[in-house]
Amino acid sequence: MIVFNLGCEFGHRFEGWFGSAEDFDRQRERGMLECPVCGVKAVARLPSAPRLNLVTTGMAEPSGETSSPTPAANEESASRARMLAAQIAFYQHLRQMLERSDDVGERFAEEARRIHYKETPERQIHGVATREETAELLEEGVAVMPLPFIVKRKNELN
Repeated sequence: MIVFNLGCEFGHRFEGWFGSAEDFDRQRERGMLECPVCGVKAVARLPSAPRLNLVTTGMAEPSGETSSPTPAANEESASRARMLAAQIAFYQHLRQMLERSDDVGERFAEEARRIHYKETPERQIHGVATREETAELLEEGVAVMPLPFIVKRKNELN
């Protein structure tokens, strides 16, 4: 097995395990790979440093056996895995929310007010608002959640 550092066109980084470099190439060509964060299929290999298992003296063990990772390295690896899992869950939930809501585009502030003041039926919406519009909505008591990235289309997060 070989582990590659991978990334999508939006900068999300993740690992992939493959039988060989050729296996990675075949899967990519067949469209079998996708970013676990945003679902984009434009996945590429990223540069990576080789992993060297060395003993504390800095020399490889003469028997050819490798040393076990330190407890600190194990904890760091587990922490990264938990953070990646949380990020993936967040983006998957956000994608589901976007699929179930109406895109009102630049009319977001206006439409959010109309819903809040019951001038139009209540429904889930998403769109674009300036920082000032968002602050005004929050001051009025309109429940909004600013997102720290751009939603280009319903299924495309950036």
